[in-house]
Amino acid sequence: MSNEIAKPEKRLTLRRNSRTPAWLSLIWRVGLALALIGVALGGHWLDRDGLRDNVDGNVSFVDVLYFTVITVATVGYGDIVPVTDHARMFDTFVVTPIRLFVWLIFLGTAYDFLLKRVWERWRMSVIQAKLHGHVVIAGFGTSGGEAVRELIRRGTDPASIVVIDPDDDSLRTAAECGTNVVDGDATRNVTLEAVQAARASAIIVSAGRDDTSILIVLTARRVAPDVPISVVIRSGDNEALAKQAGATTVINPASFAGLLLAGSTHGPHIADYMADLANADGRVTLREREATGDEIGKPLAAIKTGLGLRVYRGDACIGFWDSEAGTLRPGDLIVEVVPRREAAKL
Repeated sequence: MSNEIAKPEKRLTLRRNSRTPAWLSLIWRVGLALALIGVALGGHWLDRDGLRDNVDGNVSFVDVLYFTVITVATVGYGDIVPVTDHARMFDTFVVTPIRLFVWLIFLGTAYDFLLKRVWERWRMSVIQAKLHGHVVIAGFGTSGGEAVRELIRRGTDPASIVVIDPDDDSLRTAAECGTNVVDGDATRNVTLEAVQAARASAIIVSAGRDDTSILIVLTARRVAPDVPISVVIRSGDNEALAKQAGATTVINPASFAGLLLAGSTHGPHIADYMADLANADGRVTLREREATGDEIGKPLAAIKTGLGLRVYRGDACIGFWDSEAGTLRPGDLIVEVVPRREAAKL
């Protein structure tokens, strides 16, 4: 998978087009090549007495133009040749470097306008074919960047993470983590389709602005109707909108920080334990899983993999203290606290 949607094993990159229009860049390169050829032409014309025409003995401007072009093109038929030391030195120390520069311009233009696009299109198709069960991160700001680092700390392969962001510096930082990166707008269907969002295991949205994040959620829900979507929303008023847009989980960083602060006033270790649960480097971690066959019919308190906290049964949220938690049923989702070492094994 890519550090580009152009390193196929690691990285996915669709790079932003240069601010210089393609036609202007092409004209600039052609102009530079013509200017270099013009220097060679001017030098040959001024020193035309150092050339010999083996056909008619007369060196005209057309002859000089012809000789300059075929010399720069490295063709050379021998019908016109430099015969004086001065003309030969000019060809050696001026025309030869010009020839190299013109060829470099030609090859660079061919690469940028043809080979590079074909190559990147092929690499992207290879990457897309390998994208299954990956995590899409829309926005590599403070929250998105920390989400990527936390996923990696929890054992997620960086090659199975795709970061979408329009900022080159953010993409460069994400690529250094080993993730795939896409230079694009996550509010557009084509961008999410390019990263195979419908085949992702999860989508995380952290665009930095609530309106943009909600628009990304709307787009993502349309492209990937069955994929869980988590979104960072900074204003409490917008949390309901994010849910309506299709977000599975809405996270408000300010609210979470408030919980930690409030918890710290009721005991110095409460906030510490809450941070411990949320951090991959903590002693314990939260895990959500489906009830196994041998747990069906037993109480939540009897599970052996960890400490059961909640059961999600359809739309119902059942706490360990509720009577419904006394009998686990098929399809129940269990939220449990497990030791970090055990979580790593699982």
